[in-house]
Amino acid sequence: MKEIYSSMAGTVFQVIAGEGDTVSKGQTVLVLESMKMEIPVDSEHDGTLKEIKVAVGDFVNEGDILAVLA
Repeated sequence: MKEIYSSMAGTVFQVIAGEGDTVSKGQTVLVLESMKMEIPVDSEHDGTLKEIKVAVGDFVNEGDILAVLA
């Protein structure tokens, strides 16, 4: 399994892809908000989203696992 990690601390602003969705490398999966900036989080691999570990409004730290790809 491959995981998608947070590149910085921030709040989950938007979840774009859902569990069971097929995503491509480079596709935006969710958006973080930090210091009034929106930061897209892209998949680093092709795959199917097995689990999204965060919800809108959650605070995440750098390195936290945001989603798991199968």
